Amino acid sequence: MYKPLLTADDIYKKEFKTGLRGYVIEDVDGYLDQIIKDYEGFEREIERLKKENEALKQAPAQPVKREERRVEQAEPQVSSSSNYDMLRRISNLEKAVFGRPHQD
Repeated sequence: MYKPLLTADDIYKKEFKTGLRGYVIEDVDGYLDQIIKDYEGFEREIERLKKENEALKQAPAQPVKREERRVEQAEPQVSSSSNYDMLRRISNLEKAVFGRPHQD
């Protein structure tokens, strides 16, 4: 099974070197936030599929009703959105504390 080279935490902790006219930190942070959100979504989906696969392997061969699938998909995904919101808040606090870098 394929294992990604980077985790959401690796992406979050990545530091970029800057030169005289380096990257705009807010742009990089925003982009990395999107990547982290995608990774978390992929990880959730992989775990859901693993659980579903194990359940199907252990259950007798019975057709799954469409109504049951809808109920499973309707469950709220609180943890990822709260993690993303928390990272966004931390980023905003860092901007407020450290200010915006001087741009030429």
